[in-house]
Amino acid sequence: MAEEPKSNIYALRTTANREDQVMDFVYSKAKKKKLDVFSVIRPHGMRGYIFIEAKDKQNAEQAAFGVPYARGILPEPIDYAEIEHMLEQVKREISIKKNDIVEIISGPFMREQAKVTRVDKTKEDVVVELLEAAVPIPITVKIDAVRVIRRDSSDTEEREE
Repeated sequence: MAEEPKSNIYALRTTANREDQVMDFVYSKAKKKKLDVFSVIRPHGMRGYIFIEAKDKQNAEQAAFGVPYARGILPEPIDYAEIEHMLEQVKREISIKKNDIVEIISGPFMREQAKVTRVDKTKEDVVVELLEAAVPIPITVKIDAVRVIRRDSSDTEEREE
């Protein structure tokens, strides 16, 4: 039976609000150089740090070396238990469909009703048009910012026939 390679988690300091860019650079560099980097993690609600899961510190440092906005790896590895509470399940079932009627539950259009015109599952965005607006203007909002209040009625009509 093959033994699973041991990995450590290293904290990489970054410029605040540049975590996503650093993450993309580190990921592509690790992939291109075929480094033993298993995952790159951006903890929810923590600014100025990302975490690199790698075989050893040398692999993590190579992945981060020369990356814009990367400020250096902390000297000691991080225990998974220390960051576990900051991680959330990324893949979740998205039940919003085109033509659904939704209520916007956060942001400047809060409590407005809108019709979904497009769903982007990879970006977790939906494009909606406000129902009360005189001119339909497409607005992009996060899936978390809407709540389905009514399904597209044409689906139910087709099933009844």
